[in-house]
Amino acid sequence: MQKNSILNRSSNTIEVEEKKVFKLPKSIEGFIKETGGLANFAARFFKQVWRPPYEFSEFIRQCYEIGYRSYPLVAITGFIMGLVLTLQSQPTLAKFGAESYLPAMVAVSIIREIGPVITALICAGKVGSGIGAELGSMKVTEQIDAMEVSGTNPFKYLVITRILATTLMLPILVIFADGVSMIGSFVGININDEVSLTLYVDKAFTALEFSDLLPSIAKSFFFGFGISLIGCYKGFNAENGTEGVGKASNSAVVAASLMVFIIDAIAVQVTSLFI
Repeated sequence: MQKNSILNRSSNTIEVEEKKVFKLPKSIEGFIKETGGLANFAARFFKQVWRPPYEFSEFIRQCYEIGYRSYPLVAITGFIMGLVLTLQSQPTLAKFGAESYLPAMVAVSIIREIGPVITALICAGKVGSGIGAELGSMKVTEQIDAMEVSGTNPFKYLVITRILATTLMLPILVIFADGVSMIGSFVGININDEVSLTLYVDKAFTALEFSDLLPSIAKSFFFGFGISLIGCYKGFNAENGTEGVGKASNSAVVAASLMVFIIDAIAVQVTSLFI
């Protein structure tokens, strides 16, 4: 009997020690749960996006809210981005007598990388936080529950329309930001030198190829999808009243910005295989 009791105690202590050893830290456990929840949320989106009814009017309204209302901020940022990049690069190129390559360098830099990433980060701050706060406030005030009671599918009306609108509008904003950045670059060159618009356009677009534009536009769709998906997920799962709304908005911006860099790193590796 004593041997059996001793064996039972030793086995129990071993099980306790194993549980202590294999228990994950709370931060890692929380990250895994969030990743799984986000993946399940994305799977739910792809499952319901093809099913009627289609909220076309709400989709158009979200395109206006997300796309058109973001144009002023994107335009100002794009202009300053092109202007500053030109002014910073001009003295360095002048040391090597390569000022004639400045329009081509700025054009390639903006079109390939800077334009899509900066525009996506702006949308992560503006659109991602807006979606997270809006859906979070609807969640904590039980408006989403009221929509379910009334027979409306809140996921299709609130989530799918916002994700589709952001995915569609972000590439358009990227193209717009690229164009405004080129204008800012032209202004920056003419601050110190005098270059005609025809010569600038010729120098800039001679260095560009279709393979420069296609990857940047393609990854912009993924930027828009990731930003809106995270914003909707954070807002749709907000808790703890008004405090939860602030947390949902803040975490949506942080996670969406991180997602932009992750997608960009993957896109660079993928495009390097084909170009």
